[in-house]
Amino acid sequence: MKQKSLFIIRHAKAELPIFGKDDFDRDLLPKGTNRAELITQKLKAQLPAMDEKTLVISSTANRAMQTAKIFCDILGYPEERIVWEPKVYEAHYLFLMKLLNDVPASYDYVLLFGHNPGVSDLVGYVTDRFVNLKTAHTAYLELEEGIDYSLLSANTASLKKIITEND
Repeated sequence: MKQKSLFIIRHAKAELPIFGKDDFDRDLLPKGTNRAELITQKLKAQLPAMDEKTLVISSTANRAMQTAKIFCDILGYPEERIVWEPKVYEAHYLFLMKLLNDVPASYDYVLLFGHNPGVSDLVGYVTDRFVNLKTAHTAYLELEEGIDYSLLSANTASLKKIITEND
């Protein structure tokens, strides 16, 4: 079995919460879009072609959807293949773990777009390394040899790197 890779991505920088606009509906700021584009270019250099062995899952909150679309456009992943999961919004890391445990073994690469604290806590749980993902930052994880997503749990992945705009 090919070693599996997991990319945990926090949504890009969004507008501040304002009275009269639901948190779920906040949009990306131009600064957030630019950072997401830059980080995606760096990620693209580390990923093979995005094919049927790649799965993208995203929260349906505006800022996460917009971030996922930016990444997928640059990486060449068809938007219609993105799995839009409303429950990723404000999800606890154990819910995210369960979501990943349901990913079929046929996928070698999974990109998950979500929100803090859930995404940072998830990285910490599966790698035993404290991480606080900033907006648009991407945690690149490799699952232990012989482990697929169904077996992902505490300390079964290693943090290869955090991809940032400053790399």
